[in-house]
Amino acid sequence: MFRGHYEHTIDAKGRTSLPARFRHLLRAGDLPLVLTPALADRCLDVYPLPAWEQFEEKVARLPKWDRDTVLLRRRYVSAAVECELDRHGRVLVPAHLREHAGLSKHVLWAGIGTTMELWSRGRWNDGQGLTDDELQKWTTAIAEKLDL
Repeated sequence: MFRGHYEHTIDAKGRTSLPARFRHLLRAGDLPLVLTPALADRCLDVYPLPAWEQFEEKVARLPKWDRDTVLLRRRYVSAAVECELDRHGRVLVPAHLREHAGLSKHVLWAGIGTTMELWSRGRWNDGQGLTDDELQKWTTAIAEKLDL
């Protein structure tokens, strides 16, 4: 499981290091990563290849002509890019994905369970702020979903 968040940089060529803790979790067969624009936020969703393939299998079982399915395939699946880690543990983020997520100098990797997210550090920080009222509503909603 991918946990925690780690600050890194991204160079002018679009390369950023995968956190050592995340690299350690990847088995040899999992080294290719799949990057795709997140649907709910301006960041990137990052999957180890086996997790992405499991997701694609679920998508393949959806009704082909359903409008939501069509949009998912067009906006999420078709935008996905398989990326290899180089010998230094870096991943090259394609320009169109860097643009979507606003990645420039400072980035943040967030482990969110079986997948990861790659954020502009500024966008990550901006998105973490909740008012007391928003925080209360969110904690109540999440407690209900988790049956706590």
